[in-house]
Amino acid sequence: MSISGSRVLTVEGESAIKVFKALSSETRILILSLLSHNVMNVSELTAALNLPHSTVSSNIKHLEEAGLLHVEYLPGTHGTMKLISKRYDGVMVNLPGVAVEADSNQVEINMPIGNYRHIDAAATCGLASDTKYIGMLDDPRSFFEPEHVYAQILWFKVGTVEYAFPNNVPYGSVLTELELSAELCSEAPQYDLDWPSDITVWINDVEIGTWTSPGDFGGVPARMTPAWWSTDQTTHGVLKVWRISAEGSFIDGETLSERQLSELDIAGRTHISVRLGVKPDARNVGGMNLFGRKFGNYPQDLKMRLRYAFPVQERPSQLR
Repeated sequence: MSISGSRVLTVEGESAIKVFKALSSETRILILSLLSHNVMNVSELTAALNLPHSTVSSNIKHLEEAGLLHVEYLPGTHGTMKLISKRYDGVMVNLPGVAVEADSNQVEINMPIGNYRHIDAAATCGLASDTKYIGMLDDPRSFFEPEHVYAQILWFKVGTVEYAFPNNVPYGSVLTELELSAELCSEAPQYDLDWPSDITVWINDVEIGTWTSPGDFGGVPARMTPAWWSTDQTTHGVLKVWRISAEGSFIDGETLSERQLSELDIAGRTHISVRLGVKPDARNVGGMNLFGRKFGNYPQDLKMRLRYAFPVQERPSQLR
């Protein structure tokens, strides 16, 4: 939805639920309508709606908590006066799921970290959205709560998490390169800058290679750290980029392994399986934290880029 020349609020996940609840009242819809072109105080809204002051105040609070109103406190004749204004003219809702963008000979797929299809995790472990913990801490059952789709950070001491990316390479084309990027780090009690962990990536069950994370990073607020999250815990990771081509597998431009794109058996598959985790017999079993776009320092989910080319068609003269 696009409203020309207007202010549009984009919501998703739990923030969308708050907005839906705030808009589910006829009184609150009327308040927004009255504020379309004017800034009003509570007394003026009460008079216009012909409702008790307490009712109007309660509805204003609901709209403010949903982020739809701006309330400014100013000195008044008899104490403090609240001036109410509408912050947005429209709302756009992003439904949970995978975002796909197509570019010239490239498909980019953004996968929310809570949209995994399987997880096998052992304590210490847990997950959280940008507003609260999901389930119980150090209880692997929490990863199967329905709210797991809203996760913006997840962590475990040992185990793996698996995602199914759609295979959106156009029919008739040839995949030339697969790139995967994610923000992640080790998992220590609270945090520990010197806490190595061997984190492995598999694609279509083929082991691409292992990267050793140097530590679990916390102690300072990160770019997207929610206000409720304590900085004496993990707050951010490092952004790593894996690339697999006909030349082999690379991480941040450095050779990771000799695994080639042809070994991943991607052609003809409906999806591409990506698994990340820490093996129980790894040299450094230091766990893993994985960050979504509302946590850490990088505003992105798991991101996959598929680069492809179309075979050059032979001319009839070349076939003779």
